[in-house]
Amino acid sequence: MNDRTSGPGRAEREELARLLPAPAERELPPGRHLHHKDTLMRLIDQDGDRVPARPRPRLLRPAVLLPAVGLALGGVLLTTLAVTGRDGAPTPATAGTASRAPAPPRATVLLDRVASVAARQDEQEVTDDQFVYVRTLQSRNEGEFGGPVELTGPHEREVWMAQEQGPVIDVGLIREDDAYVPIEVGVPDGEPAVGLAGLHRPTYTWLASLPTDPDALLKRLAAEITRDQDASGTPAKERDRAQDTFDAIGELLRETVMPPKTAAALYKAAAKIPGVSVDSDAVDAAGRHGVGIARDDTRAGWRTAWIFDPATFEYLGERSYLFKDTSMGEKGTLINKSAVLERAVVDALREKPSAGTPESGEPAAGESPTA
Repeated sequence: MNDRTSGPGRAEREELARLLPAPAERELPPGRHLHHKDTLMRLIDQDGDRVPARPRPRLLRPAVLLPAVGLALGGVLLTTLAVTGRDGAPTPATAGTASRAPAPPRATVLLDRVASVAARQDEQEVTDDQFVYVRTLQSRNEGEFGGPVELTGPHEREVWMAQEQGPVIDVGLIREDDAYVPIEVGVPDGEPAVGLAGLHRPTYTWLASLPTDPDALLKRLAAEITRDQDASGTPAKERDRAQDTFDAIGELLRETVMPPKTAAALYKAAAKIPGVSVDSDAVDAAGRHGVGIARDDTRAGWRTAWIFDPATFEYLGERSYLFKDTSMGEKGTLINKSAVLERAVVDALREKPSAGTPESGEPAAGESPTA
């Protein structure tokens, strides 16, 4: 994980140092920006986390994530994006060139550093009868599909995800806009429950079972994505293998509690995805400044960035914005943004780590009263 046989050169260190913008007095004290920048460079110098040149990965054909659980989790997994289009935006690439462009060295260095930090986190013990709790702050697009963006103000959302391996029907619970909504898997008439743990219901145990070798992990994800795309009838011409893999990893990083080795492997795998770049100054839904790992979705016309704290390398959230004019708005228009406020493992639905016990009240419609 920490390869000390070689260290980053001066030019690369200076390039990575430029990832953080000049201090903005109205948003954050200058001293905090300088502290983050110094910390970032010191940690990279100490660990020598330069990743040597690697052969371009051969990704299998990934997929659009649209099974029954994926649809049920649309509010849970697919709306936590957002971005500001400023100096960090790369030159938009065509669909043909994006698949051949390797990740820039500074993106590779940053992801390797994030992976090293993730690998040192504490392992958790999670049982099948528990729930993963994640509290986020989010702004979402409520405009019509393909039409002008109508971004809401930041609001809080809580999610409880069942850790049973399945098959199950009751997957979890969402609290949003002061209402509790159960998450269920649609089951065809006469068919058994299909809610098995997997890419669209990533339990802690399932995540821990994934390969930790980045190349093997990419192949595993690609195979699952391809299977979903084939099942949904997605035409091959509409598939972008690199973007689908980037999106799949982004979903796994959001609203889950991640085993340290799996998290590290996902970040190292992301460094192998062509077209991945650095978003110099990304701001999450909570107003926290960070450095982003981004990729342009040339099919949709927007960029998505995963945001990390520049001092601790902790995952903060996501943001997405248009990198060109589209029917959704002008270049630079924010699409979605999120901020992770709290993650924990709890013993019951509605249980909150800060409170320690479930809230009182009647179960939500479809919610098990014994959960």
